Amino acid sequence: MQILIHGEMSIADIRQAIFEKLHELEDDYAIKFSRGATLYVNPTDGKGHNVEPRRHGRNVKKLDCDGPYRSAADDFKL
Repeated sequence: MQILIHGEMSIADIRQAIFEKLHELEDDYAIKFSRGATLYVNPTDGKGHNVEPRRHGRNVKKLDCDGPYRSAADDFKL
């Protein structure tokens, strides 16, 4: 299943749009689980020009995630 978000906007706006669409998926379609997701981001400078994310002088092409941060309270069921 694809969720498409159109137009140039801030990361905060994209985050909100994703949140709203996932909420809709849960509420309107009764989907509660997924095997994961792939998100493609097209970084810009806010004026429509592409930018390349860099760390330590190298291009960053991929960020991996194993899910949300779990606190010790979650692990110990506190």
